[in-house]
Amino acid sequence: MHMTKGLLAMSLAGFTIVAAHVAAQGTPPQTPPAQQPPADAPQQPAPGGGRGGRGQAGRGMATFPAQQRPPGDPEVIARGKPIFITNCSSCHGADLRGGVTGGPNLLRSGVVLMDQHGELILPIVRGARAERGMPPLPQLTDDDVKAVAEYIHSIVATSRNQGAPPESDTPPPNALVGDAKAGEVFFAAKCSSCHSPTGDLAGIATKVDEAKALQTYWVVGGGGGGRGGRGGRGGQAAETSDRRTVTATVTLANGEKVTGQLARLDNFFVTLLLDDGRLRTIRREGALPKVEVKDPLEFHKNLPAMLTDKDMHDVTAYLATLK
Repeated sequence: MHMTKGLLAMSLAGFTIVAAHVAAQGTPPQTPPAQQPPADAPQQPAPGGGRGGRGQAGRGMATFPAQQRPPGDPEVIARGKPIFITNCSSCHGADLRGGVTGGPNLLRSGVVLMDQHGELILPIVRGARAERGMPPLPQLTDDDVKAVAEYIHSIVATSRNQGAPPESDTPPPNALVGDAKAGEVFFAAKCSSCHSPTGDLAGIATKVDEAKALQTYWVVGGGGGGRGGRGGRGGQAAETSDRRTVTATVTLANGEKVTGQLARLDNFFVTLLLDDGRLRTIRREGALPKVEVKDPLEFHKNLPAMLTDKDMHDVTAYLATLK
């Protein structure tokens, strides 16, 4: 009996202690509501979309580093331009894309893109990259380097996208500087076995009316009509495809010849696409079986190595007369 009363007393005492502890803690604190921005607070634009960080938020500031920095002082930029032209353009080019002595393209330079006011460019001008071909320029003061940096940034900021050349009022170079008569002679000697001014090239100067595009077109072996040699429609497109198709003939040990469009050729296998649409792979061991490859554009692929500037300009001038 006494033991039962003792246990009951202990239980009541424990309950009293727990209740007192809970009362002392009180009601758990409430999480304060999230603060709302003032009604007149400016809204932050969403990040721009697109690949490579080219997107813009509401056509605002570009998202790549070169155009995120604020524009420099116009007076400092104007001071830096002649300093750059005198001391830097021979290596880096007047348009910052590299000069005749092989200096790097500053439009794609990581240093330029991350620099703000010359702090990353100054150590290089002082000789930090002398072992990599960038000589120190002791004649330039720190203020000169800062002015040059601001000028560089002002040019980079005009790029249409990261690494693109800045816009210029300078007209594009004229590719029509050759002798059309000399070009006709070269064409007759080197090109007439495959091409004809009254056949596949009839009216080529009308189809490709920009001289530089015409020059590129014939050097690389452009296809049928249209700019860039993309070919025409229907039969013309099929003819263009035929002129670009590489074929091969394999002579087997029993004398059988297998001909088709070349799909693969290495030291171990040759694979042909046959006329019925099937692929046939033939094992090779050394030079056997014999494989004869016919590439209609082989001459054009080898042409840049043998073509002089004069020949290229002369033929372009001649083709420009085929309207």
